[in-house]
Amino acid sequence: MNPLLDRLQPYPFEKLRQLFSDVSPVRLKPISLGIGEPKHPTPSFIRSALANSLDGLATYPTTAGSDALRIAICSWLQQRYALDELDPATQVLPVNGSREALFALAQTVIDPSRDALVVCPNPFYQIYEGATYLAGAQPYFANSDPQRNFAPDFGSIPHEIWQKVQLLYICSPGNPTGAVLSLEDWKQLFELSDRYNFVIASDECYSEIYFKNDPPLGGMEAAQKLGRTGFPRLISFSSLSKRSNVPGMRSGFVAGDASILKKFLLYRTYHGGAMSPVIQAASIAAWKDEQHVEQNREKYKAKFERITPLLQEVMDVDFPDAGFYLWAKVNRNVDISDTEYARRLYAEYNVTVLPGSYLAREAHGINPGQHRIRMALVAELDECLEAAERIVEFSKRLAK
Repeated sequence: MNPLLDRLQPYPFEKLRQLFSDVSPVRLKPISLGIGEPKHPTPSFIRSALANSLDGLATYPTTAGSDALRIAICSWLQQRYALDELDPATQVLPVNGSREALFALAQTVIDPSRDALVVCPNPFYQIYEGATYLAGAQPYFANSDPQRNFAPDFGSIPHEIWQKVQLLYICSPGNPTGAVLSLEDWKQLFELSDRYNFVIASDECYSEIYFKNDPPLGGMEAAQKLGRTGFPRLISFSSLSKRSNVPGMRSGFVAGDASILKKFLLYRTYHGGAMSPVIQAASIAAWKDEQHVEQNREKYKAKFERITPLLQEVMDVDFPDAGFYLWAKVNRNVDISDTEYARRLYAEYNVTVLPGSYLAREAHGINPGQHRIRMALVAELDECLEAAERIVEFSKRLAK
């Protein structure tokens, strides 16, 4: 067996199952805010596009995807981020969801014969860590700083670490914090990438759920604003899962540096990463429509506007920049760990939240997820409101 598999930690939801294994929750309707799985209905036109394309099941797909899909993705990218030029033949590649592509990129770009490091934000999406270990590298965790809107403090990483870095993962809007990188943040990252020659993997799967007039800045958009041509050492990842409420379709894309994508296509050809023609047809329909995305965004906005003020009565939590998570500090008036808070909330109110420490690692003397919980406001408004009301009541009882 591959010994690198022994380095993998249980996924956060497995840890949650273990935490709840001996708990019998109170007999209330169970409400889960634990998993970031979109619950809004899939638009009917996407369902129709899928159903009307079943003849594609009789065809082997190419790994590069159809010209029509790559052109649709390019058109969306150019409209969304005001990009001047983008070549659908060399700078875009469809993938079966951003998750598998985030993992696969590390296997493509990392040279395990060297003493390789991969910088990961902390807290983080656990795929980054698993991809790092299985590529033969070691993660270096950059802790999120609440004083910097939860952006990692890349300036604190020493020169001798950067010299070993081959890949950097960044998530903007962030999971779990909802924080969006600024143009200055991107300028710093690009300068570091130029100096130390590492690849930036920009995970942007939450980019279309935002609450302000200005949409979140993307990595390719930042590169163009800063006068960078060809997106050197930058690969951006996006997905239809959150944007279009189709997590089961497993459809997304990678875009950016053509030289990296050429090697990535080679890797994926051997790995078997081709997207079904049926999914490609439905994806084209989804990328070409913005009305359903706007409607989806308004539903999330309504939930956050109603629920955030309620929870602010009992915990330290702010309206996020974007995404569908609330990242809350739970011990304002009581000394309780995030795991005990989640366990008791489940037992006494049958509401599931994810302990923040499960989404982070202890690094530089702290676990930045400790004493925090992540709440995914993915269900419909009434269910999320009921969960929030139970959380408020539970927290008030704790404080007595």
